[in-house]
Amino acid sequence: MGAVTTAVIAIVGVILGWITIEIACKPCLDKGREAIDRNLNPDYDPDDEDNDIRAPLNPSLPPTISDPDSGSSAAAVKSV
Repeated sequence: MGAVTTAVIAIVGVILGWITIEIACKPCLDKGREAIDRNLNPDYDPDDEDNDIRAPLNPSLPPTISDPDSGSSAAAVKSV
């Protein structure tokens, strides 16, 4: 009976350890699983995604270079 008890305790310990890792590392594991799902999907094309990271924050304004020494960004653009 001691071997069965030891086996049950070991299995319960492994299950509780797995659950603990799943809860503690949930954000990282979710990102990894999403990446795996995308890579295994034959219809997935990364060029079709809308990447908001590369989009300008305010597309109506022209890009300017700010100069910390001058008060205006127009002077910095003229000096470049």
